[in-house]
Amino acid sequence: MRRWLLPEHIEDVLPAEARAIERLRRAILDLFERHGFELVAPPMLEYVESLLSGTGKDLDLATFKLVDRLSGRMMGVRADHTPQVARIDAHLLNRQGVARLCYCGSVLHTVPAGITRTREPLQIGAELYGHAGLEADTEIVRLMIDSLKAAGIGSVHVDLGNPAIYRAMAADLGVDAETNEALFHAVQQKNAVDAKQLAVLTGLHGGIDTLERARRELPAKPAITQALAQLERLARSVQGPGVEISVDLSELGGFNYESGLVFAAFAPGSPDALARGGRYDEVGASFGRARPATGFTLDLRQLAALAPGSARRGAILAPCEDDNALRAEIERLRSAGEIVVVDLPGHTDSTDELGCDRKLEKKDGKWRVT
Repeated sequence: MRRWLLPEHIEDVLPAEARAIERLRRAILDLFERHGFELVAPPMLEYVESLLSGTGKDLDLATFKLVDRLSGRMMGVRADHTPQVARIDAHLLNRQGVARLCYCGSVLHTVPAGITRTREPLQIGAELYGHAGLEADTEIVRLMIDSLKAAGIGSVHVDLGNPAIYRAMAADLGVDAETNEALFHAVQQKNAVDAKQLAVLTGLHGGIDTLERARRELPAKPAITQALAQLERLARSVQGPGVEISVDLSELGGFNYESGLVFAAFAPGSPDALARGGRYDEVGASFGRARPATGFTLDLRQLAALAPGSARRGAILAPCEDDNALRAEIERLRSAGEIVVVDLPGHTDSTDELGCDRKLEKKDGKWRVT
C-alpha cells in the first residue's frame, strides 16, 4: 500500500483550487458582513450531547465519534455548523433581539453526500435568530442568492419546500417514530410506493403554480393552508432576474431538523444543490432557549469547481543578493501589493515553476522591474 494515499472521498487542496476557494471565502464573508452578519468560529470537536442536541438521526449517522482521553466522554467531529451556532446564540451571546451570525470552516462526514462529493466539505453559511416572521426567511434566501452571484454564478434556480406540510399529514397517521422516519425518507426520495398515504406529496413539484394544485389535492388543514401561503409569499418575494423558482413539497430538508420553510439553490451544470437552508426553530429548545432561526450553508469546494476560475497573478522574480537597496525595493513592491519571489541560488532550471512574468534587475544603478 502506498503510504501517501488518503482515505476515500478525502482530498488535498492544491494551489489553484485553494486560490479559488480563498477568493470565494473572502468575497462571501465580506458580503455577509455588509449585511450585518457577525463571524463566529465553533470548535471542530464537541461532546456528542451538545453537538447532536435537537438534531435528527441523519446528523447522528453522519458524525464521526471518538472517546475523549481526558474525560472519558464521547465526542463528535462536527458534520454541520448549524447546531453549534444555535448553541452559541442560545448560551454565549444570549441576545434578546435579532442576531445575525455567520461561519466558515471544515466539517467531516462519515459518508459522502454523493459519489462525486468530498467527506470534508468546507462550509460557509449564515444564520438569523430571533425573528419568526417570513421576513427572516426572505432575507436569508436573498442572501443565499447574492452569495452565489458574488461567486460568479449568473443563473440561479431556487427550489422551495415546507416540511410543515409533511408533518401535518403524518400527524394524522398516528405512526411510531421508526415508521415516521421511514415515511420521511420515502417522501424525500419521491418513493410513492413506500410513502403510502403521503404519496401525494411526491408528485407535487414544479413551478409556482404547483401551489394551486396542492391546495386542491391536499387536506384543508390550517397548518397546511398556512404553509402553502408562506411558500407562495416567499417565492414571489425572491424571484427576479437570473433567478428561477420552483416548489417541491417532497423536499423536507437536509439533516431532518428543519421545522419550516426549506430551500436549495442550483446552477446550470451542477446536478447537486450548491446551497441548502431552512428554518429550524426547535434546535435551540434543546439548549434551554428556543429561538426562531433560519439560515443556509454552502460548500466552498463544490462552489469553486463551478465558479469562474481566477488566473494566478503574475509575480516578480528578484535575485538573491545581499543588497540593502534590493531589499528595500522588494519591500516597497510587496507593500504595493505585488508578489515578489526571491530566486534562491541553484534553481535556474526551474524558475518557470514560480509563476513569474517579470524580473527585478539593476539598471543604471537602480533596481527596476522589467
